[in-house]
Amino acid sequence: MPLSPLRFRFLVISLLTVSFLGALDNTVVTTALATVAGQLGALEHMSWIVVGYTLASTVLLPVFGSLGDRVGARGVFLASLVVFIVSSVACGFAHDFVWLIVARVIQGMSSAGLQLMSQTIIAETTTPRQRPKYLAIIGAAFPIAILIGPVLGGLITDYWGWPWVFWVNAPVGILALALALVAIPHLPRTVRAGFDVAGAVTLAIGLVALVLAVTWIGVDGGACVAALAISAIGFSAFVLVELRAAQPLVPIRLFADRTMVTGTAISAIVGIGLFSLTAYLPTYFQMAYRTSATVSGFVPIATVFGMLVSNLTSGWLASRTGHYRVFAVVGTALGATGLGTMALLPPGLPLWAPMAVMALVGLGTGAFMSLIVAVVQSAAPASETGAVTATVNLVRQVGATVTTAIIGTLVGFGVAAALPAGLDAATLTPAVVHSAPARLQADVASIYSDVFAPIFGTLALVYVAGIVASVLLPAGRLADAADAAPEPTEPVAV
Repeated sequence: MPLSPLRFRFLVISLLTVSFLGALDNTVVTTALATVAGQLGALEHMSWIVVGYTLASTVLLPVFGSLGDRVGARGVFLASLVVFIVSSVACGFAHDFVWLIVARVIQGMSSAGLQLMSQTIIAETTTPRQRPKYLAIIGAAFPIAILIGPVLGGLITDYWGWPWVFWVNAPVGILALALALVAIPHLPRTVRAGFDVAGAVTLAIGLVALVLAVTWIGVDGGACVAALAISAIGFSAFVLVELRAAQPLVPIRLFADRTMVTGTAISAIVGIGLFSLTAYLPTYFQMAYRTSATVSGFVPIATVFGMLVSNLTSGWLASRTGHYRVFAVVGTALGATGLGTMALLPPGLPLWAPMAVMALVGLGTGAFMSLIVAVVQSAAPASETGAVTATVNLVRQVGATVTTAIIGTLVGFGVAAALPAGLDAATLTPAVVHSAPARLQADVASIYSDVFAPIFGTLALVYVAGIVASVLLPAGRLADAADAAPEPTEPVAV
């Protein structure tokens, strides 16, 4: 079904609005966490406002990907958007913590459908050559949300109250829904009977246990080990089920294709190499560079701004030329160079130096962040676009979750072990350090620098592995016509 240029513009606006809502939801809510948990009397369970959302979103990614291939991306997208709006309203009306967590879990489940189907609908309404440009536009929602989310969340919480952090999703979501009903076509698809229930169950067990294990690192060693064991069993069972399933949840057979393997590996680097680190950058600069909380926020802003610029630029250039491998090679090389430089920077430098270096890391990561999704989509059969899109997003999200927990544990134990006698890591805040004598401030700055240096170095090696994967990515050009895909659908004019 051809789309007129006007209808396609409405489609992109609707998908961008929804992607922005999903990305903004987490960054806005993070600012209001302490207020929400305090008013509901559950400060000790505060992290579950985020963990419950993330866990539900991660587990449902492959399920929604498979559903999109079977019943159509339009139906899954619209249903997910309705559930997201309703659950957002329910979050705002929460009068106790259990209600809020249940609503957040449902909200996280629906966000998985929105995230995946936005990318899948773009894949099904554009040619492989056009795809990078529009995926980059949709992907721009994430860095923009990081830039404005915390400030917006603080303003809403301070002036309107924390329920509006959730309620603000409703009017914007309803507008996006109205646009989507008009703009998203009933796309041609290959309908397949059956659903891989066994695969969904075993994957859910493996993922939930893994996320819980990394959440408990450094908190409860016994529970962490038990969860890791359950996770290993769950993933082993999942692989066995998928190898035998007639309609697998994750099409493992496609990983015999070199583009699929290398593209998925490159996508994972975004989560492992950068997303996992951004949460710790403000703390690092407050301690190692002795900056205020406000000033320390400039470094992640520089990183995300670099990511935004290169994401849009590489998407536009790839759509114009059809070439894609060069962006992955150059991007991973820039990321490796930047993080390697961060590992070597001595403490005490002017803040503009690490800002410039982390902006370089952002530029490198953005160069392939959205583009690699388009490349992997183009290498897969059209009838499995949703499944492969889900797989690419899944490895990125799991990589970020696991690595974030590992970095947090390394920082916590590393700092605690090196602190001078009389300082307690549990109560060590930037305010305490900044009010201490100059000699003690210098000691703490050196400790944080020493603890983070090997972390930066290790993540640089992750990007080096990405360089290898990028070089192994088959060379070629994205096709101008949708019928270049392995299992073509009817081309959709834009």
